[in-house]
Amino acid sequence: MGMNQDRTKAVKEKIKSEIYDFVKKYEGQDDITTKWGTPLVGFANANHPFILNLKKLITPTHVMPADVLLDASIVLAYFIPFTTELAKTNTSASRLASAEWALAYEETNAMFGHLNSHIIEYLSNLGYKAAIAREAATFSTQKLISNWSHRHFAYAAGLGTFGINNMLITRSGCCGRFYTIVTNLDIAADEPMKEELCLYKKNGSCRICIKNCLVGALSESGYERKICYSMLKENAAIYTEFGSSYLDETGEKANSTGSEVCGKCVTSSPCAFYF
Repeated sequence: MGMNQDRTKAVKEKIKSEIYDFVKKYEGQDDITTKWGTPLVGFANANHPFILNLKKLITPTHVMPADVLLDASIVLAYFIPFTTELAKTNTSASRLASAEWALAYEETNAMFGHLNSHIIEYLSNLGYKAAIAREAATFSTQKLISNWSHRHFAYAAGLGTFGINNMLITRSGCCGRFYTIVTNLDIAADEPMKEELCLYKKNGSCRICIKNCLVGALSESGYERKICYSMLKENAAIYTEFGSSYLDETGEKANSTGSEVCGKCVTSSPCAFYF
């Protein structure tokens, strides 16, 4: 049985505050260049039908919350928005992603490790268990699919809806990064968002993300992973000084020598900063 409504709301607000305060403190460090917007946080039911269907929706090898934590009840999903100033450095006028964009990508992914440890400790102090999926930072360069989709868990947590650019559009846009923590928190879960945020899916307008994709990976009918990934590799060959965030499927070595980034489909689109 979950907490009552008032206590559930209080716990959620405390966790949101912990994440917000951590991000603000982290970006104040002398060796951090990136600035971030206000984080969004959602709490998905670990046994929601949408989540239980991910093996069919994404890949049969997709990991379930119970594989990460036996008594998983909640998948805590959060979105860390980038700033409009950062987005302006990465317009579609240039083929390559901006150096600022590549650095922000790597600094954000590096921050996640510290932030996740902080939240896991915070939840432990409240009497709950929490863990990160081993697959959360791995990516198959052959299948071009992850066995742990942060965006799909964030959808189940009510943080947004998917655009035709394959990104999850939140109330703060889709210009940013997602992460997730599995926990046995005893609270009421959030529900997937019912309102459609992608303008094309909503009323047939926009399509700007398709126009902004310089390699033609996007269309009204789908998303070509291999074409998109070719652009990520092109940028990774240039931006080798910031590191590489993702490991291969073994979880033992980096899957690239550089930053596999692009972002052209989001940075100059209306959904970049939706509200």
